[in-house]
Amino acid sequence: MAPEADLLVARFLGHLGNERRLSEHTRRAYERDLAQFRDWARDADVADWHSVEPAHVKAFAAARFRRGISPRSISRALSALRAFYRYLLREREVTRNPADGVSAPRATKRLPGTLDSDTMARLLDIKGDEPLTRRDRAMLELLYSSGLRLAEIVGLNIGDIDLADRTVRVTGKGSKQRIVPVGRKAIAAMRDWLAARGNLAGDTQAVFVAQHGRRIGTRSVQRRVAHWARQQGIDARVHPHLFRHSCATHVLESSRDLRGVQELLGHADIATTQIYTHLDFQHLAQIYDEAHPRAKRRRD
Repeated sequence: MAPEADLLVARFLGHLGNERRLSEHTRRAYERDLAQFRDWARDADVADWHSVEPAHVKAFAAARFRRGISPRSISRALSALRAFYRYLLREREVTRNPADGVSAPRATKRLPGTLDSDTMARLLDIKGDEPLTRRDRAMLELLYSSGLRLAEIVGLNIGDIDLADRTVRVTGKGSKQRIVPVGRKAIAAMRDWLAARGNLAGDTQAVFVAQHGRRIGTRSVQRRVAHWARQQGIDARVHPHLFRHSCATHVLESSRDLRGVQELLGHADIATTQIYTHLDFQHLAQIYDEAHPRAKRRRD
């Protein structure tokens, strides 16, 4: 691009600061993103901003992706380019916006973290008879046993628990209710906690209460989970949702029942549940590499 192309960028940046009142930090982000496209366009022999075609914008996005730039950063750069061309259209400097309709490469879906069954068993091996220790043991057992979300376990009321039937009624996203099974060890931990709960709970209906007697909060659950991970010597970042991921993965590994895991987790769309098949495949691939005669690596 010719040096004159920078004048239009300077006018646009002035518009962001003077008319749109955007912060200096945001203005500099626009400036960096536009500079990256300008430098790429110069190397691609694009004469000026009027000469930019949608194909150029797509090629720019692809080139950034090949360099290892994250899809999120590429998306932000494309957003800056679209905003710049909207300004140029308003100023009658161009007749079209070549960045319209161009999207960043799709981000690779991050697989949720999990703990293996042995590590989870070590984490749940919580000793002690103090009321709050009983509460924490029951919370963690229930998180893992039934794959509950953090908000779901905090929102549980006494009437939601059926110890005889070994089930719990959960109110999930969109106020949708589901009934999920509770494992034997979680039931035992719940019985133990409920026997001590009356000394703390007062007249609240919450299953899990804090020391002051009111319903426990989400931050408190997060802190208690992190506390017990440290206490049990777990060398990983442990958070409540990790129990849900681990529960789903372990059930799927054993049952191969994707629909069952969908119902357990309360996913409206099975596509959400299918991410656990990728985790299961990773586990299978690891076992294959270690066990198959044609896959095992030679030992030095």
